[in-house]
Amino acid sequence: MKRIVRIFCGIAGFLLLMTLSKVALAAEGSTPGINAGDTAWILVSAALVFLMTPGLAFFYGGLVRKKNILSILMQCFMLAAMITLQWVVFGYSLSFGPDIKGMIGTLGWAGLHGVGPEPFADYSATIPHQLFMIFQAMFAIITPGLILGAFAERMKFSAFCVFSILWATIVYDPVCHWVWAVGGFLRNMGALDFAGGTVVHINAGVAALACALVLGKRKGYPTHMSPPHNLPFAVLGAGLLWFGWFGFNGGSALAANGLAVSAFVVSHVAAAAAGLTWALLEWRFNSKPTMLGMITGVVGGLVAITPAAGFVGPIDAIWIGVGVSVICYFFVAVVKVKFGYDDSLDAFGVHGVGGIWGSLATGLWANKAINPAGNNGLFYGNPGLFLVQLKATVITIAYSFLVSFILLKVVDALMGLRVSENEEQIGLDLTQHRESGYTILE
Repeated sequence: MKRIVRIFCGIAGFLLLMTLSKVALAAEGSTPGINAGDTAWILVSAALVFLMTPGLAFFYGGLVRKKNILSILMQCFMLAAMITLQWVVFGYSLSFGPDIKGMIGTLGWAGLHGVGPEPFADYSATIPHQLFMIFQAMFAIITPGLILGAFAERMKFSAFCVFSILWATIVYDPVCHWVWAVGGFLRNMGALDFAGGTVVHINAGVAALACALVLGKRKGYPTHMSPPHNLPFAVLGAGLLWFGWFGFNGGSALAANGLAVSAFVVSHVAAAAAGLTWALLEWRFNSKPTMLGMITGVVGGLVAITPAAGFVGPIDAIWIGVGVSVICYFFVAVVKVKFGYDDSLDAFGVHGVGGIWGSLATGLWANKAINPAGNNGLFYGNPGLFLVQLKATVITIAYSFLVSFILLKVVDALMGLRVSENEEQIGLDLTQHRESGYTILE
């Protein structure tokens, strides 16, 4: 009897194994070209990039006054909701869809029509097309989030929502297409932007400057401004940004390969070099290094390495990190003070200026030995790349600033951009959302 049972169990096990094998082969055959390792890495990378939006919320939220922290958190989470839907309905199609004269995509992929689980050779040869789409969605979400660092504590929430949707559609989507889409004119020109120095940081940073100029200064700026109300929150946010940036840059290789590892390594190295450099600058000029300065330097280093991450080696990444802290420190400590504009949380001073430096630095240190699909920069015998990077940078600055300025003026004329003086005095948490970040018990 026992023998019969053993034979029966063996046959049943063999049949089960064969069935599972057939299912696995059928699943593999249904999506030819999919690489499981690449797919797993980009899934993780997309999640890491999404984590950067809550990280940005804590980073910015800790730096404002306590009466405005929830307004920052709400703006970041609202972007996660609004831009996701915009991206699915038409944003992805405008950004990466079939090209129209190098300027914008068609609406052929609107509603993700034709964007499914199979690979798409132009963007996602070894991963599902839909995975590439959602990975790029996370970039589209955080980019307008960077801008709010310039108008923090004084823009109406309703105006913020309208401006953000318009900006994502009219500014982000076209620039994304120019740089990353097949047929985009800056891509065809040879401009390099591995993970978003131009598309994300220059684009958002320059728009942030336009916001600061159009909205004007906060009440009491600069003589009666309070220090960051919760610096540990800002440090937590910076840590989440640093962590998420490994997906931001490493994931932009779109594969689990040596290029992803290289981008991961140089991103970390540049952040470390920039954080150390900023601390040393403060030590030299202000007698004491600060935690705020340290995290500002780290974020600046991550910004600057973003366009170069897939094209430079570790030693060159150190120079990029050192350079961004020197340049951004000068802008934050000298230029902003001299001209008197109120870039509340230094969105332009760090992201805009840091992105410009990173884009130009790519033209200096890019090395085909790191990535044969890239190009050599000035220091590796090709001055032409630096000129291309300079041209792409200037075009992005001009377009982003001009169109952002016009959009701000239009929204201001239609509904008003800025809260009233009384609402600003009370704080945006209560006046825009009828809730408070902190409850004080007597």
